[in-house]
Amino acid sequence: MSGSKDGEKTPSQLIDAKIGELGDWRGEMLARIRTLIKQADPEAIEEWKWRGVPVWSHAGIICTGETYKNAVKMTFAKGASLDDPSGLFNSSLEGNTRRAIDLHEGDKIDEEALKALIRAAVALNMDRPARSRKKPKSA
Repeated sequence: MSGSKDGEKTPSQLIDAKIGELGDWRGEMLARIRTLIKQADPEAIEEWKWRGVPVWSHAGIICTGETYKNAVKMTFAKGASLDDPSGLFNSSLEGNTRRAIDLHEGDKIDEEALKALIRAAVALNMDRPARSRKKPKSA
C-alpha cells in the first residue's frame, strides 16, 4: 500500500491499516479497544489526527488510541472530569484535563468498566455545550 496517500483513505481505513501494520499484541489491543468503543457508543466517529493517531469522537473527542513500543495508550480528552470508580486510569494522572489508560502486553481489559467510562465521556461531551449556551433574553 505504499503508493496510496493518507488523504485517499477514510479514517476507518487508516485505523484498519494501522492495526494490520502493527501485527502484534498492540494491533490486537487497538482492535479490541476499537470494538469496545463502538459497543459503548455506536455513534462514535473515527478520526485520524496528529500524523497517525486514531481518535474517537462524539460531540468532542472521547479518546485517542496511541501505540508505543511497550504500550497502547487510551487518552481521554476530559478524563480528569470523569468518575473512574474501577480505577482504570493509570497514566497522565497529574494533569488537570486528560487522563490515560496504559495497556501492556498480557493486560486484561475490564470491558464493562471501560464501556462505562466511554459512555461517561460521551455524556460529558454532550453536556458541555448545553451548559455554555446562554438563554435568549426576553424582549
